Formats: sequence, C-alpha cells, structure tokens
Amino acid sequence: MSFSGEIKEELSSPVSSGRHCRLAETAAILSLCGKIIITENDRYCVKIQTENLPVARKYFTLLRKAFNIKAEVAVRKSREMRFYSVVVRKDQEARRLLKETCLLDNDGNIQECMSLVHNRLLKQNCCRRAFIRGAFLAAGSVSAPEKSYHFEIVSSSEKKAIQLQELLLQYEIDARIVLRKKYNVVYVKEGSQIVELLGLMGAYLSLMQLENVRIVKEVRNSVNRKVNCETANLNKTVSAAVRQVEDIRYIESRMGLCELTEGLEETARLRLKHPDASLKELGDLLSPRVGKSGVNHRLRKLSLIAEQLRKGEEE
Repeated sequence: MSFSGEIKEELSSPVSSGRHCRLAETAAILSLCGKIIITENDRYCVKIQTENLPVARKYFTLLRKAFNIKAEVAVRKSREMRFYSVVVRKDQEARRLLKETCLLDNDGNIQECMSLVHNRLLKQNCCRRAFIRGAFLAAGSVSAPEKSYHFEIVSSSEKKAIQLQELLLQYEIDARIVLRKKYNVVYVKEGSQIVELLGLMGAYLSLMQLENVRIVKEVRNSVNRKVNCETANLNKTVSAAVRQVEDIRYIESRMGLCELTEGLEETARLRLKHPDASLKELGDLLSPRVGKSGVNHRLRKLSLIAEQLRKGEEE
C-alpha cells in the first residue's frame, strides 16, 4: 500500500463526534469528488466515485451517522483497478444532503462555496480541520517520504483551489497552486508543513512515520555534509602539500636548500621528509616549535622564492 493509501486508511476509521464536523467533512468529499445528477422530472441524485475503498467506507459512514441515509454502494472493475460508487438516489434525501452541506440553496440551485467568510460549515476550527481531512480523502495524495516531500489536493475548479489554499493559509501552511492539464493542484513541498497537515487531519500514525523518515534523512544529510567538508579540506591540504614539495624541490635543484635561512631550510627539509603532515604537525617537529601560522608563513616564503627563481629562469 502506498503512503497515501496508509494515510487514507488511518483517516477512514475515526468519525467526528460533532455533527457540524461530519457535515464539513462530507461537504469536502462531495465538493471535490461528488457528482449531482438532476433527472428530467427534476429529481436529484448524488454520487461519488473513488478508487479508494477507505474513502468510500468513510463517506458511507458519514451519510449514515450525520444524515441517517443508507446509500447504495457499487463496485466496478476496470483492468486492474476497482472503482467504488456511493449513491444517494432518493430525491428527498439527496436534496437534504446537498442543503445541509451548503451545496444547494433554498431555490434548488447548485451552489458550492468553501469560503471561510460565507460558509457556515467552516466557522469553527474543528470543522475546518474536518473539511481539510475530507478534501484530502476525496482528492489528495502524499508522496512516499523516502523519495520526496509532496502533498497535494487536486481540484477541477480554480475557484475551489484558491479557497482551499486560503483555508490552509489559516494554519500558516504555505500552499501553492499549479495548473496540471485541466486540473488545479494545491500542493505543499515543505516536509515540516506536511507533518503539520497530517496533524491537522488527525493522521497521527502517518505523522510519526513521516517524522521518523525526516529524522533519518536529516542525520544522513548532516553526515554527508560533514564528510564532504572534511574530504574537501583534506583535498585542499593534500594539494597544498604537493605544491609545497614541488616548490622546495625546485629551490633545491636551482640554488640548494643550504642557501636558505636556517628556519626556512629546516622547514623545507621537514616538508620533504613529511609530505603528508599538517601545518600543526610540522610546527611540532621544528626546534623550537612553531605555530600553524608561523609554519604557513615559512612555506609561503618558500613558494615565493620558487616563483622568483622560475621568473628569473624565464627571463
């Protein structure tokens, strides 16, 4: 089972105790994956179709507990996929369902509004969280955290996507919208914010799973950064030592090390004898001992002498 499937399985079991939260969650599911059918004799039928069994089960339970509606359930198999349909066929029940979820006005017109300002279902914090949960169940997905951090909810309407984005911004979730083919996708890329979203929806087991993966990835990245830094420093040190040995060999071949001052000669001979030694180690071998900056100063002088000899030879 995918990570998204695990989250939806977790969210499908608990049902909110408050009817207002059940209404909000039902409204979200209907808004994002519901279909309203109006027959020629003006009779209403409400249907959702999903390939996710936990979502169908949750919606069926919400209808029964919040509206006392026993919906019809059908299963259709297409190739290797199964599609689950939950249908409310009775006109009176369908109209009541749509009115109470703010999808049908008093004149019988279809009117969807997920606005925080105008929708009475989204006035309370618990109901807004229930709505986000329903929206995710209906049209959401989360990438496997081992691969990447990506949370999204797909909407066929730009207006719905914008209103959903505004709803998430209420919780300081930096949701963005991208157009993918004919759909508007509300997405979140930041791992910590996806954790926050899972907490808002009540998917605490999945939250812990994601957090564990994040911790492992952060530790691994931290170790890699340190190793890369140490490797870079080591490469830099080795390259510097190679250049120093080349310069000293050049001085030795052109003028001899005995022509150098006592301190430079001692440093040069130690570098030739210990090409892999660090500046501190070289300093400890000198008599008297010299600090890292002192050793570096002497080596720079040797490089300058070698450079001057090369220039003189070119001239």
